[in-house]
Amino acid sequence: MPEEVKKEDPKKKSILGKMKEAASDKEEQLDILSTFVRLGILVWSGGILTLAYIQLPPVLGIPEQKLDPTFIASVFTGVLATFGVQAAKKGGNGNGNGSSTGGGISKADMERLIAAAAQTAPAQTIRVEQAPIKFITNDDEPPVKPTV
Repeated sequence: MPEEVKKEDPKKKSILGKMKEAASDKEEQLDILSTFVRLGILVWSGGILTLAYIQLPPVLGIPEQKLDPTFIASVFTGVLATFGVQAAKKGGNGNGNGSSTGGGISKADMERLIAAAAQTAPAQTIRVEQAPIKFITNDDEPPVKPTV
């Protein structure tokens, strides 16, 4: 009787077998595995965060859990950061009270603030420009002499 050669059915390969075939280098395999682990943590933390903010129907019989989602949110944003996703800031000044366009303060707003500051206190305004740095004073104002 001739010996039958067993051939692997390509449809019956496991996920790890397909991963080994796709990435022959050990580093590539570890990169793929770490991506799957990060995706698992992302899905888990996203699910827990979602459950922290929704109320499940009483038909399910699951009691409402009171939890502080701060830690889970930090895990969620940390894993998102490993994929290169970062949360956007609301305002231009760091505390959420800036303009929604994200451009910060406009030139007209800055000039208005400088003019208002000049009216309230006797001081010399110095405007700093980039490359090269120039110190410019208003021609109609005498320079302030330091008193020591």
